[in-house]
Amino acid sequence: MLLERIGLIDIGSNTIRLVIFEIDEHFTMFQVQNIKTPARLFQYLDKKKKMSQAGIDVLIKVLKSFKSVADQYQVSVLMPVATAAIRQSTNRDDIIKQVRKATKIEMMLLPEEMEAFYGNYAVLHTTQFLNGVTIDIGGGSTEVTYYENKELQQYHSFPFGVVTLKQMFFDGKEHNDPKAIKKMQEFVKDQFKSIKWLSKKQVPIVAMGGSARSIANVHQRKIDYRLAGVHGYRMYKNDLQMTLDLFQSLSIPQLQNLDGLSRDRTDLIIPANVVFNTLFDEVKAPVFLFSNKGLREGIVMEFLNDKYENKAFSVYNIAAQSVSRLAASYHTLAHVAQQRVKLVDMLYEELCRLGIFDKNPEMEKLLHFGSYLYYLGQFVETGASSQHTFYIISNSDLDGISHKERVSIALLASFKNRSLFNQYLTGFTDWYTVTLIDQLQSFGGIIKFADALNDSHMEVIRDIKIIKIKNGYDLVLSYKGDILAEEYRAERQRKHIERLLSGKLNIIFTEC
Repeated sequence: MLLERIGLIDIGSNTIRLVIFEIDEHFTMFQVQNIKTPARLFQYLDKKKKMSQAGIDVLIKVLKSFKSVADQYQVSVLMPVATAAIRQSTNRDDIIKQVRKATKIEMMLLPEEMEAFYGNYAVLHTTQFLNGVTIDIGGGSTEVTYYENKELQQYHSFPFGVVTLKQMFFDGKEHNDPKAIKKMQEFVKDQFKSIKWLSKKQVPIVAMGGSARSIANVHQRKIDYRLAGVHGYRMYKNDLQMTLDLFQSLSIPQLQNLDGLSRDRTDLIIPANVVFNTLFDEVKAPVFLFSNKGLREGIVMEFLNDKYENKAFSVYNIAAQSVSRLAASYHTLAHVAQQRVKLVDMLYEELCRLGIFDKNPEMEKLLHFGSYLYYLGQFVETGASSQHTFYIISNSDLDGISHKERVSIALLASFKNRSLFNQYLTGFTDWYTVTLIDQLQSFGGIIKFADALNDSHMEVIRDIKIIKIKNGYDLVLSYKGDILAEEYRAERQRKHIERLLSGKLNIIFTEC
């Protein structure tokens, strides 16, 4: 059910972008339209920060076009948000007046503290780190925040972005001029050092924005990364240096043909990479993480939380919300998924009691999510449910879940047999130990057996006990109702539990 259709126009210093979100009853944000133009409004500001009429005309032309698209989609809310280029213009009142008269659009001029707030808001609600530093580098400004225990503690807006850095250090020079790069590095380093709360925080850095996505995209292609999407993608100091060295070694025509790099960012990507490297050193960060959710998503998420009494997005239940929304997107029946999780929990508890597994909260989380999403790919095609399930989960942006966890959940939710499991694992074997691979395979078998115990979707199994006997084990299943379907499926899938117990399993159904 469609809850909202929201349009947001992000009027940045480098690009102007229209994004249209459809929000369903689960508060899943479906991006149904995303168009942009590299207007580069910042180049229309003179030395006194006054925007020329030519720049205003460009802005009006783009807004007219985007408004017609938004009208075609019949958005319930249109949010035109202006950031650094308009904010820093000395004639911003005249710009707003001309835009209003020509387009009937009332631009929301975002103060720098709110620009930092919304980017941070998106990160807090979509990533798993309790503490961190965020950075959102635009064309004319760079917003940096520090959060602790999921609460914003500090923010600062630097009056430079990728466009202004290019103007300051590369005017009349090559995009990769070594002396210009060195001067820019020194400038950015001094800027970061002036903010004392940034120094040696030793927390993860989360980067947002188009420049960050471009760097992550390029790195993924260079290492033949198997997963889709940059949300949650991790890089380290040597990775950031690798991309910077690559960008510096290429001419503009070569950069324009570089896989993963947007053509309109070829002359701006080196300043962005330098800013990220410098911040990494200043913070002494353990990891550099990319977020696909930033300013735009933060504005919409805060709007929805405000309108629906904070029911839309949580900062502490991120992963579970994300898994639930993915399941709903593929028409998974919630009561069936919940019963499967309940049965898996009962089996797991019994196996832990018998010493087959040691309790592990992190592994239990994967087990729960894999159980809930089991065979969601059957919505696409029943005959290839396993294959579709693995592909969908492993290539979906799951908020609050790392890429390794994503693959682990995909392996569990798609489990059909050991040969397919090993086929899916190809390309990811260096992520796992042999012990962990064996445990994931065992968990997959538990999920498949649990699914058999609710074959009728009537929730007839009420309790599970495993009892050690002389020649093996009795699996006692207490039930209420008709168990014809469950009896048949359980017998066919008993091998998955027998492998774990290394003994013969007798399945005994006992009526409650």
